[in-house]
Amino acid sequence: MIDFYKFDGAGNDFVLVDARRQRVELSADEIAHLCHRRKGVGADGLMLLCDAADGYDFAMRYYNSDGHAADMCGNGGRCISLFAHLLGMGRRVEDGVRLRFVADDGPHEATILRWDESRGQGLVRLGMRDVPKQGLRHVLQGSLLNTGVPHYVQQVEDLEHYDVVGEGRRLRHHVEMGAEGANIDFIEVQKDGSLCIRTYERGVEDETWACGTGVTASALVTGISRIHARGGDFEVTFNATPDSYVDICLTGPVSYNFKGVLSILNS
Repeated sequence: MIDFYKFDGAGNDFVLVDARRQRVELSADEIAHLCHRRKGVGADGLMLLCDAADGYDFAMRYYNSDGHAADMCGNGGRCISLFAHLLGMGRRVEDGVRLRFVADDGPHEATILRWDESRGQGLVRLGMRDVPKQGLRHVLQGSLLNTGVPHYVQQVEDLEHYDVVGEGRRLRHHVEMGAEGANIDFIEVQKDGSLCIRTYERGVEDETWACGTGVTASALVTGISRIHARGGDFEVTFNATPDSYVDICLTGPVSYNFKGVLSILNS
């Protein structure tokens, strides 16, 4: 029996487990069962909050809904940061509560900018890793880059009615995406200069309501900071040097949905 918590970042939802005080050993099949939307809790991924080395509040271990690990998840990083804050971690700073954690792609810093306990809703800013410009490649009809996980970004017309799942599934395994494939982001610039995005995520193998690393990738490719996903709105800020995109920050909503107890006896 495992205590769990359910969070979402703009509709990108996750099962979270505090693994510091309870032993958690889950196979890929068990994680996939827990994330199944008909047979389990239902989620785009599962995260373990673990002890970290000195200087960090916690370590983040992320698994896609297919049960396999991924190096990073932008919305997951924002959700687990709020989770850690609700567990008593972090330090008060001028603009909120600051936390430092380690994911498989390296160290990150997050700030809880706002938290409304009565509504279970907050606003969280996450510092993303630097992205070398040499890693950005123009392939097919778009751009491929790694913002913690690989993303292919392609502009399309009439995004609202676009076949995101069909085209995403086709492109996700394209040879240009590499041996493990990539997440596929379809974007459309709006009349007000903002950007709309829809993402097909590998590991979920479906469209998700939002993808933090995909939002970040789209902002770097287009230079547009205001981005609308199906589940909510984001802001991405960054600076560009001759060699890299640096000081990347992803800001968006996070909600605490509910808590419960998991049983994996029938997984």
